[in-house]
Amino acid sequence: MANEVTKVELYGYKEMGDVRGFDCASGVKISKGTVLKLASARTASASTGTGDIFAGVASADKSGTDYTTRVGCWENGIFEFVASQAIIAGDLLQTAAPGNYLIPIAANTSSKQIIVGVAQKSVAADAKVQVRVNN
Repeated sequence: MANEVTKVELYGYKEMGDVRGFDCASGVKISKGTVLKLASARTASASTGTGDIFAGVASADKSGTDYTTRVGCWENGIFEFVASQAIIAGDLLQTAAPGNYLIPIAANTSSKQIIVGVAQKSVAADAKVQVRVNN
């Protein structure tokens, strides 16, 4: 998978990143490090758009042929994402198309559900940015 998210430091219970389980489609492959969105109540899928409701980061690979319908995702830690445009340290960030990218949230956005986390440093477009995620 291109531009997968990498964990830098996990927090929460036993420093495991507070992995949460979500339902997902049976025949869909999800790679570790995929940004996940809430597709419906307690159901996650790969984020592909800008401003998706953030569920977390896939904590393990899910095969598309194993017939499982559960995926675990990290929700608490520092993770390294790819910036789709310039980001300033302290920016609140949201998902960006085509998936696994982040952009700053516009100042007039009122929806807290789309917040992925807070940028830990300033970076240019297409650079790696560390983000404090606490979903």
